[in-house]
This record gives sequence, C-alpha cells and structure tokens, in this order.
Amino acid sequence: MTVLIAAVLVAAAAVALVRVVRGPSVLDRAVATEVLIATMVCALALEAATTRHSTTLPILISLSLVGFVGSVAVARFVGRDRDEPLPAERPAPSQDGADQ
Repeated sequence: MTVLIAAVLVAAAAVALVRVVRGPSVLDRAVATEVLIATMVCALALEAATTRHSTTLPILISLSLVGFVGSVAVARFVGRDRDEPLPAERPAPSQDGADQ
C-alpha cells in the first residue's frame, strides 16, 4: 500500500513540475509550486507514518508555512498589478483644458 501511495505522490510531483516549467502565467506557476509543496508534505508525512518517527513534524510544519507564505506573497504581488487600471479604462483628458 505504501508503494502505491508513493507512486501516486511521484506522479503528482511530476505533473506539478511540468506545470511549473511550462507556465504559461505566474499564477499557474504559483499554484503548481503550492501543489508541489503539498505533495512534498504528504510524502514526508507518509515517511513519518511508516517509520513512526515524530522528528519529521517540525519539518512538515515549516514546509507548510513556507508554502503558505509564498502563496500569499504571489497573490499580493499579482493583486497589486491588477489593481492598476488598464489604458482603456483610464479616463481620457478633456479637450477644453478643465483638468489642468
């Protein structure tokens, strides 16, 4: 059973790596990176469960925190870029010079 779960985790990591490399946008890469980190957390949790060691728990927590903070940072970065109006949405200057 462990081998089957490990094979599924390897397949998920491979698909996430393909999406990280191919993109096409920053958000696609960010989501794929988050999936890759979650897959790594699951793999470490599987290892901890099979060996019955609790020494992996701080690594799991740290990796989860890094993934969360990275996702929030990318979301804020992309959200800030999207808050600026597009050139077509900006109001056109008036012809009579009343804006000055």
